[in-house]
Amino acid sequence: AAEAAACAFSCAIAHTRWATHGVPSCVNAHPQASSSENEFVVVHNGIITNYKALKDFLLSEGMPFESDTDTEVIPKLCKYVHDRLPASERDRAGAFRALVSQVVGELEGAFALLFKSKLYPGELVGCKCGSPLLMGEGAEAGAKGRRFYFASDASAIVEHTKRVVVMEDNDMVHLKDGAYTIYSLGDANKAQGNGEGEGKGLMTETSRVLQTLEIGVEQIMKGGYDHFMQKEIHEQPEALIETMRGRILMEDPSGEPGGELQSPKLRKTLSNSTSRQSVDSDVVLTPLIKMGGLEEFLENIVASRRLIFVACGTSFHACLAARQVVEELTGLPVTLELASDLLDRKAPLFRDDTCFFVSQSGETADTLNALHYAKGKGSLCVGITNTVGSSISRETACGVHVNAGCEIGVASTKAYTCQIVVIIMIALKLSEDSLRKRERREQIMGDLLELPRLMTKLLREEAGTVEALARELEHEKSLLAFGRGYNYATALELALKVKELSYMHSEGIAAGELKHGPLALIDESMPAVVIATRDGLREKMWSTIQQLLARKGRLILLVSKDDADMCDHFSANKSLRIIKVDTICDCLQPILNIVPFQLLSYHLTILRGFNVDQPRNLAKSVTVE
Repeated sequence: AAEAAACAFSCAIAHTRWATHGVPSCVNAHPQASSSENEFVVVHNGIITNYKALKDFLLSEGMPFESDTDTEVIPKLCKYVHDRLPASERDRAGAFRALVSQVVGELEGAFALLFKSKLYPGELVGCKCGSPLLMGEGAEAGAKGRRFYFASDASAIVEHTKRVVVMEDNDMVHLKDGAYTIYSLGDANKAQGNGEGEGKGLMTETSRVLQTLEIGVEQIMKGGYDHFMQKEIHEQPEALIETMRGRILMEDPSGEPGGELQSPKLRKTLSNSTSRQSVDSDVVLTPLIKMGGLEEFLENIVASRRLIFVACGTSFHACLAARQVVEELTGLPVTLELASDLLDRKAPLFRDDTCFFVSQSGETADTLNALHYAKGKGSLCVGITNTVGSSISRETACGVHVNAGCEIGVASTKAYTCQIVVIIMIALKLSEDSLRKRERREQIMGDLLELPRLMTKLLREEAGTVEALARELEHEKSLLAFGRGYNYATALELALKVKELSYMHSEGIAAGELKHGPLALIDESMPAVVIATRDGLREKMWSTIQQLLARKGRLILLVSKDDADMCDHFSANKSLRIIKVDTICDCLQPILNIVPFQLLSYHLTILRGFNVDQPRNLAKSVTVE
């Protein structure tokens, strides 16, 4: 508990609502109130799964409802409980927090709540049960005392304070007269939707560590760009450097680290010498991957029966993009699971499985619930998140911080490319004892160095081509995308970006499935992207292009600059649009290949007049199922 001098207290609560129950409207907006008298008001992030039963009960008790939200049952339940308390219970010290504890004990689902009451002036109560909640503590403000800020995401409060307390599940914080106390409500299993539990309603005073946020205010500003997404696309070269910083090193035969891979000497060494011999000495340097967050569990991961990557949306595509090289380097079977589908199927998991949970925010509800499921099965759980202190990073046995920097735009860009790099680095670490894989590992690590430079070059050289292409596609109804191997993930991610931002129907298709249905969609009016950069499947992609052209397909080709045959052959066809990218190691090629399509989706959205940073119906951190 924190101590503070009593002071005048003022409070405001509000919520930018992502609608789950009831349409976005004034009547459904938060705060929700107990009645027109506002005895109790509540803001709520999450879902109350048993709201229908509670609502029916309160209606039977004569309490009217005005909104369509699940949230409204909470303040009305507060009033119902309060009105039935003896006067002595209503007025005693701690009555407000005790009332809230009783109400929260009746709720099922995953939620974070803030309570305010005119009956208890000078007090505020917050609860975390499954959905994220953190409290920022501002600096002393003279006679006004402390300032406190509550939010579900650190980016919402970093401009006010960097000192935060991250609430854990079943935590309650009671703020009164400028001081706060944190209580644990016991394990009521609320996050699992189980209202039973012996600990329900019990409060034990506890403490949580006051942390300092590492993100700066400049990261949540546009910095001269028109939109956050535009900024984050162009931040990717630097984000990749930060993701690799301190993790890819060189080591001499004595075992002493030789420095980070970013140094010019080592960059030249890697690019010019397969023996990895220093240009300034006869010391032979060996590439080294450092993954401190995994060190304690490396032997367990290597000894696993299989590796299972669990994610949603763009994070799932990042796992798909890296799957092949993880299988190749580790020799272990790799399974990909959509978090929601894993839970729906109740898929069999075993104690010798290692499950990687990948989430930009670290709070994705389906992924977090899948983590709880896997822990219950005894699997080793590893987190890959871009948010320090997130639920997934706290609840996994070990993990890796992506370190892509704060991402504000709803559509993930730099987190996606950095997630792929992190997963590939994990594969490199797991295979470091394999002499048979050494040459391949060194090739990948050498090309990882080149990624930031090549991406900067790509953003500079192809921006005009992509913007012109967006103008051609502005009024189209649909867009298809074909990819194969490593670039099947690129096709899926391209389609997701286009549909979620520009609201144009778009579908990513495995090129090998072309003749099993999708070919029927091809005619002269259907635009189709074909990702045909140079790799082991180039000849098959050439065949795919020919089949599409034979059906008069309106094609947009992504090809390698150094693939003279492909460039020369198809450049003669004036109906085609061609985007050229540099060639890099096959497993890293998807990281470059997605960039033109991030730009394409950005320009399409602007041309079509939509909000590129906040697409309709979508939230940055999906904290509800």
